[in-house]
Amino acid sequence: MKNKLQLVLLLLIYSTFSFSQVDVIYTDLVWSDEFDTNGAINATNWFHQTQLPSGGSWFNGEVQHYTNQLTNSFVDGGFLNIVAKKEPYTDQGVTKQYTSARLNSKFAFLYGRVDVRAKLPINQGTWPAIWMLAKNVNEDGAYFDATYGTVDWPACGEIDIMEHGITPSQPINYIQSALHTPSSFGNTMNIGGTIANNLGTDFHIYSMNWSPYQISFLLDGVVFYTYNPALKTASNWPFTSEQYLLLNIAMGGIAGNIPSNYTESSMEIDYVRVYQNTLVDTEAPTNFTASIGTVTSSTIELLLNANDNSGNVAYNVTYSGGAISFANPSGIQKSVVIPNLSSNTNYSFSITASDLAGNNYVSNPIILNATTLGSTACSGTDSAAQQGSFSIGYNYTFETLGTDVKITFEMLDTDKVGVLAYLWKQNPFSETQMTNVSGNIFTKTITGQTIGSTINYAAKFAYAGGLSVTNYFSYVVGDNCTLEAENFAKAEEFYFLNPVNDFIYFNSNRNIDGIEIYNLTGNIVMKTKLESNQVDVNNLSKGVYLLSIYSENKRIIKKMILN
Repeated sequence: MKNKLQLVLLLLIYSTFSFSQVDVIYTDLVWSDEFDTNGAINATNWFHQTQLPSGGSWFNGEVQHYTNQLTNSFVDGGFLNIVAKKEPYTDQGVTKQYTSARLNSKFAFLYGRVDVRAKLPINQGTWPAIWMLAKNVNEDGAYFDATYGTVDWPACGEIDIMEHGITPSQPINYIQSALHTPSSFGNTMNIGGTIANNLGTDFHIYSMNWSPYQISFLLDGVVFYTYNPALKTASNWPFTSEQYLLLNIAMGGIAGNIPSNYTESSMEIDYVRVYQNTLVDTEAPTNFTASIGTVTSSTIELLLNANDNSGNVAYNVTYSGGAISFANPSGIQKSVVIPNLSSNTNYSFSITASDLAGNNYVSNPIILNATTLGSTACSGTDSAAQQGSFSIGYNYTFETLGTDVKITFEMLDTDKVGVLAYLWKQNPFSETQMTNVSGNIFTKTITGQTIGSTINYAAKFAYAGGLSVTNYFSYVVGDNCTLEAENFAKAEEFYFLNPVNDFIYFNSNRNIDGIEIYNLTGNIVMKTKLESNQVDVNNLSKGVYLLSIYSENKRIIKKMILN
C-alpha cells in the first residue's frame, strides 16, 4: 500500500510541477521494482555482476569484490539493501578484504525518466552510485555483454544519476551527477552537483530525465544540472542507444581511505521506476505561436508555444548561424536565446513545431526577423558564451571613475559551485583575477584609461568541473550610460519589498513595462504586464526566484525570495 500511494502522489507531482523542470514530460510507468518481497532480489529484474575485470581489480583503485551473497544484497521490509562489508572473500582466485554488490537491471530503454528513492551510506571510503551504461557496452561480465557488447567505454556513453563520496572538496551531503563521453571522460568536465539535506538519515528521490535533446538531473523533483551540447556529435552525445541501470557501492580508490574501524554500511532503496511515453500519437500540434523577445547586441530571444495531445512539443530553429532543436511541455511558453550573434545585424529565423512522433504543425514554418543592437556596452544582461555555456546568464556593468573604469560581472547561474571570475582583455589578450563583492558578483577596476577610447573586455567564470566565458563587450571610456543604468537599481528609482509573500509590491520612479519570473533552473514561471504597483504571485511555490523587470528598454534582474 505504501508504494502504491507514493506512485499516485508522484504522478500528481508530475502534473503539478514538472512542466517547469524538464523539457519532455514522461508519464507512463514502463518498468519498476517496488521491493515488496523479502529475501533475495527479483532475478527477473536484476543480475549480479561479479566477474572481475582483466587484472583482477575493479576500476578507479577500488578494493571490493562484488558478490551474489544474500548478505550483500537482499530485500527486507519493502527496501532493497546493498551492503558493503569488511570481510575477507576469495573469488576467481583473488582474495579481497571487502565485499559489496553491483546490480545490473535486465531492462534497457531509450529516452525516459528514472526515479530512485534511496538513503545513502556516507561513511568515509564508500562510493554509492546509481548510474547507467549503454546496453552495447563491451564489458565482460555485464548482463548484456555476451549478446550486445560491441562498443568500448566511453564511446557507449555513461550516465551517472547519483554518486557520493568521490568529491572530497565538497560537504558530506554533496551528491554529483556526471556524463562520460568520448569528448570528456574519467575526470569528466560534464558534471553537476547539489546538496541533499541529511543524506545519511533521510530518503531522497534521485532522478534523471533523458530526451533526444538533453539530459537533466533532479533531486527531489528539482533540476540541478542539465547536459545539452549545442551541436550534438557521436563524441559528445553517444546517448542514442538503450541503456540499463546499475546500483552499487564501491569501496576505496578515489573514494578515499577506508577507516580501520569500518565494518559495514548499506544503501537502502525504496523503489526504482522508469517512465516513458507509450501512447501511439497521430495528432499534430496546434496553436503554434512564435514571437521575438529580448534583443541584445549578441542575442535574440525567441518565445515559442504550441499545444499537443501527447503533452510535449518539439521545436526546430534554423538561421544563418546554424540550427537548434529542443522540446518543451505542451502549452508552456518556451524562451530560447540564440547566442553568439553579430551586432547591428538582421537575422531571419525559420521555426517549426512537431511532436516527438514526428507529426508536424499544419502551417510550418513560422518566419521571424529581428536585428541585434549595436555593440557598445554599458550595462545589461546576456547569456551568450565564447566558451562553455550559461544556464541563466550574467549581468555586466562598465562605469568610468575619472580616468579609471570599474567593470563588474555577476553570474546569474545557480547550478555552479565554487565560482571565481577573471577579467579578459581582448587585445592584447590578458587575464586578471577579479575581486568578489558578494555572492557571484565580481569587480575589477582598470586604471589610466583615455576618455573617448574604446575598450573590450569579457569575464571568465571558473567553477567546480568547468568554466564559462562571456562575450567580449565594447565600452567607450567616459560614456555615462553606465551611471544611468546603475541609478535604475542603486538610486532606489526602483525597488520592491523582499522577501515577498502573496504579492510583489513595487515602488519606482520609472515606468515598468512588465516583469518575468524565472525559477532557479532558468525556466520562466510567470510573465505579465504591470497594470498596478502589485503583482499576485500566490500561485507560485515558496522558494528563490529571479525577477526580471523591463523598463524603458532596460532590463534588471533581481533575486526574489517568496515566503
